[in-house]
Amino acid sequence: MLREYHKWYSPILGRDMELLVFGHSGIPLLIFPTSMGRFFDYESRGMIDVISHKYENGDFQAFCLDSVDAESWYNKGVAPRDRASRHALYDRYLVEEAVPFVRTKNSSDQLVTTGCSFGGYHSMNFALRHPDLVTGAVSMGGAFDVHQFLNGYYDDNCYYNCPPDFLPNMNDAWYLDRYRRQRLVLATGETDICLEENRRLSSIMAAKSVPHWLDVWGDGTGHDWPWWQQMAVKFF
Repeated sequence: MLREYHKWYSPILGRDMELLVFGHSGIPLLIFPTSMGRFFDYESRGMIDVISHKYENGDFQAFCLDSVDAESWYNKGVAPRDRASRHALYDRYLVEEAVPFVRTKNSSDQLVTTGCSFGGYHSMNFALRHPDLVTGAVSMGGAFDVHQFLNGYYDDNCYYNCPPDFLPNMNDAWYLDRYRRQRLVLATGETDICLEENRRLSSIMAAKSVPHWLDVWGDGTGHDWPWWQQMAVKFF
């Protein structure tokens, strides 16, 4: 299959950002790495190989992103305000740099976000923040509450990047209409440490009449790559 490496200096983030592209056409997948992960992790963990025929056949095209988690939510060396601020810049990078790059490669009218663990957070948070850009999201083992990174601090950057907080209060028809046209998947396992986070977000979505699929896997499914590989086969 076609595999491309790209790197450019992001003026928004003030640093180089890298990504990998797999496939030549099809529905574009914007793929987020796990917590403090890198753009190559999804490939190195076998997530590309398990559905390689889908990329070879032109069904999907994967754009594996880099993260700045170590500079944002997970950066205990700076104040929580600065962690949230850095994530807000990452969101701008996605909207103003990464998504436009995807569109130079792929003219599909769809864009699906996905990721495992903290990548699941990113995929769902970005989809809900930007339903004009994202048509679907598949979170695998995601956790969605950022309060654990804030040490009691809170501001708008925290609120608007915490789906369990902003979604219950969402009454804007522009957003709700677009949410109801998205295809949103919350996939998790019966022993996943994030199971309750997924049930909680599913309940919030149901209360807002946002269609979604909460898919809880049995057979001891937990929070690890072998199960996420199986999920990728199922959903893609």
